[in-house]
This record gives sequence, C-alpha cells and structure tokens, in this order.
Amino acid sequence: MSAPLVYVMGPSGAGKDSILARARERLPVDAPVVFAHRYITRRADAGGENHVALSPAEFALRRARGLFAFHWQAHGNAYGIGVEIEEWRAQGLTVVVSGSREHYERLADLDPGVVPVLVTADRETLRARLAARGREDGAATARRLARSEALIVNDPRLVTIVNDGSLDDAAAAFLRVLTRLPYAPDAPRPVQSAPAL
Repeated sequence: MSAPLVYVMGPSGAGKDSILARARERLPVDAPVVFAHRYITRRADAGGENHVALSPAEFALRRARGLFAFHWQAHGNAYGIGVEIEEWRAQGLTVVVSGSREHYERLADLDPGVVPVLVTADRETLRARLAARGREDGAATARRLARSEALIVNDPRLVTIVNDGSLDDAAAAFLRVLTRLPYAPDAPRPVQSAPAL
C-alpha cells in the first residue's frame, strides 16, 4: 500500500506556499515526508513558490510522454505534478503537493490514499495578500477572488486550516496533520506532536 498523498489546496492568497515553507523548516529531519515541486508554465522569477518553470511546449511534451501524475489548467497557466511522486509513495514516503480545488474533485475518487487539506482565509485577507504580491492587475485579482468563492470542496475527510492569523499557528496546524498520518512500517516515524512555537 502506498504512503499518503497530502493534497493542499485553497484560494489564491490563502498562504499555501508560506505554510508549506514554514512546515518544511519545522518538520523533523527523519520524518518520511517529501514536498513535491510543481511544474508550471510561469516564469521562474514570477515570485511565490519555488516551482519548475516550463515553456508551454516543454509542458506539452512531458504531458504527452506521461511524465505527470496529474495536471490541470488555472489562471492562464498549466500546472503539473511529476509522476515521480508515485515511486516516492511506494517507498513509504508521504508526499505533500500543492494542488487545485477544481482538479481535486477529479482526483479524490481515484486515489484512496489522498488526504485533502484546504487552506483558506477571509475575503479581505485574500484581497490584501493578492495586492501585496503584485503579480496581477486589478481585473485578474478580481477573477481570483471570484474563483475563490465559486469552488467548494465537498469531502468528509477534508481538513481546513484558516490562515487569518499567525503563520506559525497555521504551520503548526499543518504539521499536526502530517504527524497523525499512517506511515510505512519500515520508514522512520516523525515525532507525534508539532514542534513548540
């Protein structure tokens, strides 16, 4: 049986990248958890997450050759998660990915090992964060906000993290999700509680 796939999703501006980065810093070094990079048709210097930038042609080639475990389109870009995550999971490593709420609806029924995590924040917090990062103009920001309210995840397994306050609190909540997951018997186990803040 493969190790869990922790599928993190949420609206633009919710702080997914910040939470994942802080959690990586605080995760015990022997925890059998890996964080997958996303392949995106967006410039490497566009800001935000540390992704693998691909041209549309490169992305299409990898997709045609079956090099993505899954992929989707959003905000004018193509996003993909490499097929290498399946080998990582087979080796007993829990894999954390940053995904899409819309894509998750198609994935959930196919993978019984998926653990859905929704990161969210109130509308005004989302608006302020989108404006602060300066990646889109006003119209694009409005579209992202509208999308944030239109997409709802219906899954009884869903864990929701509201990131309206301290980043450390949100990261600690995410670490608690990771430390409660089942791990392969021969893999090192992480500590059973989140590090003290």
